[in-house]
Amino acid sequence: MRTWSRVITAVAVVLGYIALMLAITAGVDLRKSLSFEDAPTKATALLSAIDRKDVDEIRAIDDWFDGRHPSGGDSYISTGLAADLAGEGRFERSRSYANDLPDEIVEDQAKLDAEFDESSARAVPWVVIAAVFAAAALVFRRQRQKANADVVEVVSQVVPKRPVWRRPVFLLVSGVGYVLLVAGFVAVVAATRANELPWAVRGLFLAGGVIALPIAYFVLRYSRPRSVRGAAQALRADWRRPVLYLRGFGDDPDAAVVDGLPGALPMGMLTIHSREEQLIGALGAFGPVVAVGQPREALPRLGAARFYLPDEDWQAGVLQLMEMSQLIVLRLGDGDGVWWEVDQAVATQPPGKLVLLIPGGRQDLADRLDAHLPKPVKVTIDDERWTAAVVAFDRNWVGQVQGVGPFPGEKNRYGSPVFYVARAMQEALRVIGSNRRGLGVRTNGQLLAVYGKVLLLVPGLFLVVQFLRFIFLF
Repeated sequence: MRTWSRVITAVAVVLGYIALMLAITAGVDLRKSLSFEDAPTKATALLSAIDRKDVDEIRAIDDWFDGRHPSGGDSYISTGLAADLAGEGRFERSRSYANDLPDEIVEDQAKLDAEFDESSARAVPWVVIAAVFAAAALVFRRQRQKANADVVEVVSQVVPKRPVWRRPVFLLVSGVGYVLLVAGFVAVVAATRANELPWAVRGLFLAGGVIALPIAYFVLRYSRPRSVRGAAQALRADWRRPVLYLRGFGDDPDAAVVDGLPGALPMGMLTIHSREEQLIGALGAFGPVVAVGQPREALPRLGAARFYLPDEDWQAGVLQLMEMSQLIVLRLGDGDGVWWEVDQAVATQPPGKLVLLIPGGRQDLADRLDAHLPKPVKVTIDDERWTAAVVAFDRNWVGQVQGVGPFPGEKNRYGSPVFYVARAMQEALRVIGSNRRGLGVRTNGQLLAVYGKVLLLVPGLFLVVQFLRFIFLF
């Protein structure tokens, strides 16, 4: 169902775009045809102006025909010659061309009507087909919104009061920031690698890129937390059951760090997504990722879609979400709440549903974990990575421990820290029989989505230009 929904929605968008372009073209042709209906009156006025030897009015009438005649029309040629001759004082010769206008206007009007008939006949089938697919996409959308209705009810117990306008406005601001980001990056690359460009042009590109990139960074840093969607919105946008991401609130600052990409400086310049965002990009292969937000936080963290629970009864909400989720990813920490969540997951959920992330440099957490599991896993933590090991469990609660980092002998170590976390998670899940490919690649999915959205601006802007042309006929 999810695949069909995505395919039909994508087809509906493409068909809708084509239908809009064709409909706008037909609308432009219709307006041209209707506006040219005043041509006989203008022809009469032209003859009168020639008789009065009013050159200014003659040129004004010629300009009127210039903006309305059909391609290859004869009326504009006659008015142009009449205006040129009148400007030279040859009014009798000018009138001889103006006398041909009535017949030429009839021919040109017929051409404009034929252009409209052709463009409308071309647009109607596309509009009908696009409307059918759009209706189907809307039906799928309504069904998708109901798929996680029970989960939405749980995550909507506490809804922070925020202005209705905030997310749409800051989505637009973020869009501007992304355009600046990509434009700045392209400008810097062009300045440093396009050797065939003149030095002056390369210097201009470099200066523009150097200015655009920090502006984009600060714009996005301010706008992105204000434009994120909440858990309810994320759940309504997906057919799949959610992934529940649990962690201690004290881990949020480390998860908000933005890591560069080793050995890939140009890409590192564009890395704006935090560790948690990259991790959630990988977990998105399973379903929408939700996490409990810190009570009374001014802005939600970037990454998993946040929801909020009552202070006095948060455990009940977590238990409900554990039951409703298809996967529980739990990052170990010092808080008592984290260990309560470990105990509840072990006691109430199937083993294959739980994935543990163990921070680097915390052998004490790895040792403490064994006391909370049916069977000890005896993990050894020997480095200081953000996440040092991933643990998944088979049906008998036998832990499958996967260390985080490059494989032995791996030469191209250009992945971000989260890339190796996602890859370790993929390998641990594979061992217990849950195959999900491409988790490491998905950590950079949001970055690729930025480029895709910016590229979509090109046909979007073209559509806007065509619409303005329809309105103003410029």
